[in-house]
Amino acid sequence: MIEPGKLFQLEGGQRRRKLALTFGALERDIAGIAEKGSSYDFPSMTRAAYTKRLAEIVLHDPALPSPAAAELRSLIDAEVFDERRVCNCARNHLLAIIGTFPAEWDLVIAPHAFPFDKNGTVRRRDFYPGMCVYAEDIRSPFNLGSIFRSAEAFGVDKVYLSPFCADPRQTRALRSGMGCIEALGWERRSLDDLPHGLPIFALETGGTPISEFSFPPQGICLIGSEELGLSPQALDHAEYGRVSIPMKGLKASLNVGVAFGVLLASWTQSVKKG
Repeated sequence: MIEPGKLFQLEGGQRRRKLALTFGALERDIAGIAEKGSSYDFPSMTRAAYTKRLAEIVLHDPALPSPAAAELRSLIDAEVFDERRVCNCARNHLLAIIGTFPAEWDLVIAPHAFPFDKNGTVRRRDFYPGMCVYAEDIRSPFNLGSIFRSAEAFGVDKVYLSPFCADPRQTRALRSGMGCIEALGWERRSLDDLPHGLPIFALETGGTPISEFSFPPQGICLIGSEELGLSPQALDHAEYGRVSIPMKGLKASLNVGVAFGVLLASWTQSVKKG
């Protein structure tokens, strides 16, 4: 951990990188998995106060986009201060400014001409009308591309992205999407701007087991970020309910793209049985 005052002695890029690393260390400390030698140990202030102080420094970064600043400001000023969510939000916005993304590895580009005819025109898709997904703050381009690939494969009608999802046109998203991003309709929307009239449900822990959940024939499934899951605001929008995937493993954790694929297999089977 670094004292807040020392951060101002660093230049812009160096300060951003140090802040991003510090927020990552704080997230692990909050989760109880701090790396050796990186536990929070400033006796002069609480960890929450320290987190808030660092977040305020990020707010003064001239490169921080105004929507990102508004999101971070709302988390800082929230009645219940969620340390980990503030750290996660600040860190990911810093990484976006720096130009670094989660899961930054190269993938082998396999052939993916299947959605196109010989002239390069997207073929007519066969899909389930009204079957939609809303991806909230999926930061990894790799995961986002994987979500598009599963959505196209199972016949999802539309993909909605939250304002802070990774860009599906990012190189790594396009690679893992294997041509499906170009073939599938998508747009960015806030939770409040989602289409009215469709049931909204959440894929999240603590819900009805997937084998017992009554899937709607049409609806919007909310899926959350790789690290924190869905936000409280998203869960409030899931009036139709919450569905969970039971797991028995020691880790009991699935990659968000994999979990979404499991959900789609059950949802489409339910629709087919009608």
